[in-house]
Amino acid sequence: MKKIFCFSVLLLLCAPFSLQAAQVGMIGALSGSVQGRAKAGLPYTPLGKGALVSEGSWIKTGPTGWVELILNDRSTFTLANNTEFEISRFLLTRHKREGTFELAQGKLRASVVKFGGRQSGMTVRSGTAVAGIKGTEFLMLTQGQANVFFGNEGTVAVSGDGKGQQQPMTAGTMTQNTRGMVPLAPLKVEAGTPLAEAKGIFDRVTAALPPAEWTDSGRISDIIARWNINYGHYLADSGKYQEALHVFQIALDLTKVEEVRADAHMERGAVYARFLANPELALAEYLLVLEEYPRLPQAETALFNTAQTLMELGLTDRARLRFEQYLKQYPQGRHHSTAETLLHNLGR
Repeated sequence: MKKIFCFSVLLLLCAPFSLQAAQVGMIGALSGSVQGRAKAGLPYTPLGKGALVSEGSWIKTGPTGWVELILNDRSTFTLANNTEFEISRFLLTRHKREGTFELAQGKLRASVVKFGGRQSGMTVRSGTAVAGIKGTEFLMLTQGQANVFFGNEGTVAVSGDGKGQQQPMTAGTMTQNTRGMVPLAPLKVEAGTPLAEAKGIFDRVTAALPPAEWTDSGRISDIIARWNINYGHYLADSGKYQEALHVFQIALDLTKVEEVRADAHMERGAVYARFLANPELALAEYLLVLEEYPRLPQAETALFNTAQTLMELGLTDRARLRFEQYLKQYPQGRHHSTAETLLHNLGR
């Protein structure tokens, strides 16, 4: 009787996820801090190699954590550091395969094996995007409300909500979205570009072995956010104004780098002012820069644009105050002479 009790305890320790639901996979290699829980709401506990994983299970990696999840069909999900992932549902029979997985945050590589023409429906979701997959490999990053996808093999159907318009992402391309919007048209990842640099880092941190150090991992979203400033500017110049606004919003949702965020707000303001004849929304973007980043160089142009937009809206008293503020704060500013002229026209 004592031996039976001890064996039961051993099962509890080695297979903590398998007791409440059907086992759907196991933990392969892992490194650093890796934790799991049987369902949402329970506390996380450390995971070990070989631990069984069931439907409803969550896996979480720490700042240096890395783990490989092997499903019963031999498909794998490799989770990089600072990632939280749920196996919502996985059904595998002789003739059918269905799976739903949730990336709450972080970075993963999904390598889904082909299912030989049989019925297969697999999706990886975040709160604001859905990737429909069959036999393919791709990378997915979720940062807040923003999502970035890179294709390695096969085709991935990416949408904002799983019901609306899909973007077919193939090998060597990337797409992105934020806030549940339709993803942008996939772009080829050209060698030597910031996108290629970001993808190279992404490939390394989700490769078959964990990286020696994690310093570059946190740069992926910042690199893409910086790239989005130039890409959004290109889209605006090409007449694709809503796509440009989407790209600048992705940049804002991807990064906390103040210079990039300030640039994104300024670019959004320029699209509203120059192309969409919406001075109210332009003004809101400029005021955000003044409020949040008053010490950055972008604040000078934001202040001048604020004054100019107020004048355009017929708010002459407020415009006059902003022009006076500009001349006082930036006596040698790049817009100094124009500000003086406009202020004179307002009846200084």
